[in-house]
Amino acid sequence: MPKAPFQTAALLALAILTCPAHAQDAKKDAAVKPADSPSQAVLGAWNDIGRKLIAMAEDFPEDKYDFKPTPAQRTFAEQLLHVAGSNYYLTYPVRGDKTKVDENPSRSVYKTKADVVAYVKKSFADGAAAIQAKGDKGLNDLNVDPFAHQQARISDLAYGFIEHSGEHYGQLVVYYRLSGLVPPESRPKK
Repeated sequence: MPKAPFQTAALLALAILTCPAHAQDAKKDAAVKPADSPSQAVLGAWNDIGRKLIAMAEDFPEDKYDFKPTPAQRTFAEQLLHVAGSNYYLTYPVRGDKTKVDENPSRSVYKTKADVVAYVKKSFADGAAAIQAKGDKGLNDLNVDPFAHQQARISDLAYGFIEHSGEHYGQLVVYYRLSGLVPPESRPKK
């Protein structure tokens, strides 16, 4: 039985198994970063989905802002307005603001792409400011979940609205693809 194929396979396996070990050794030498505080973690997730949706709002062609895949769905602009409006279900109560939330702002109010982009940016900036103002201890404060009519921690409400934004992000990816476009997050990084 020839030994060359066996030796080649053994050397290849040894190389594959030792490469990750060298990479792990390099990581062991670097200081481990401490975990983010609870408010930093919530704020990071909030800002990340906000960044993605703002990038889409700025990138999508204005002449396609009223595109919708089927008559029953919201337009691209209406999706963004809905997410931005819904963010205030978190922001207003956290700030102690009793203003009624309009989760579906009218396109007739936000007529241009610039209007929609500005509103989306403002909603995420307002939410981020509210989360920062609460800080770590304030994230455990209780507010009433507007949909469950039950008390919930601010951190839990925040993660719920982060998820909500992520769901609409996924829908808008489909709008991009149906329009023959590539979403910003799916493009090769420069």
